[in-house]
Amino acid sequence: MYELNNIIASLAFNGLQVKQLIKTSFLEILCISLENGAIFPEHTSPRDAELIVLEGEITFFINEQQFDLHKYQHFRFPKEVRHWVQATENSKFLIIR
Repeated sequence: MYELNNIIASLAFNGLQVKQLIKTSFLEILCISLENGAIFPEHTSPRDAELIVLEGEITFFINEQQFDLHKYQHFRFPKEVRHWVQATENSKFLIIR
């Protein structure tokens, strides 16, 4: 089956927005939109995860370290480790787990 949509493009920069794009028993893809200065609060991932920045710039905090991530960068992190994210400009990113 083919499906085309504009979910990522239409996700507004209004605080924190989370949209599940795909969920199966093996894969989940989330699109996150963060307005400049907004925070994705501290949480853990149930699986090892991949983060891909589509637009903007975010700071990713994990294990008392911070990583400044920019458009088109990829970041991998392990499951069950507490982390949080803050946007330093309007940003969108994918979480693949």
